[in-house]
Amino acid sequence: MHSTASILLALSAVFNVNPGSQLPAPMPQVQTVNEYVREYFKDEPVLADIAQCESQMRQFDKNGNTIKNPTSSAIGIMQIMASIHKGTAEKLGLDIYSVQGNLAYAKYLYDREGTTPWNASKNCWGKKQNSAPALAATK
Repeated sequence: MHSTASILLALSAVFNVNPGSQLPAPMPQVQTVNEYVREYFKDEPVLADIAQCESQMRQFDKNGNTIKNPTSSAIGIMQIMASIHKGTAEKLGLDIYSVQGNLAYAKYLYDREGTTPWNASKNCWGKKQNSAPALAATK
């Protein structure tokens, strides 16, 4: 009995709860990158489709390096052209080499240019959009 009380006391100190009260709920499951991107672009689902086509929803390779197109300066989930957009992204306080910065800059681009920056992959994501009731790609 003494060891059970000691364990409860130790847990109460760690979780900052009173002994005998319920422990906090377990942490929610971690989102996958795919889930994060789809949630981030829930109001612009075409951007999630573009991310799937451009990078298969990957920001980093197996070694933790930001993925890069071998024939251009396109990087990350949204394959942002660093040679064109890195300066503007930095002025906006966005790091296109991070997941959050890459997605935020893609949203910035989309709000200004629609899907034009990703027209090279339209044969992939455009098929999904053509079957959707409202064509988000025409923004």
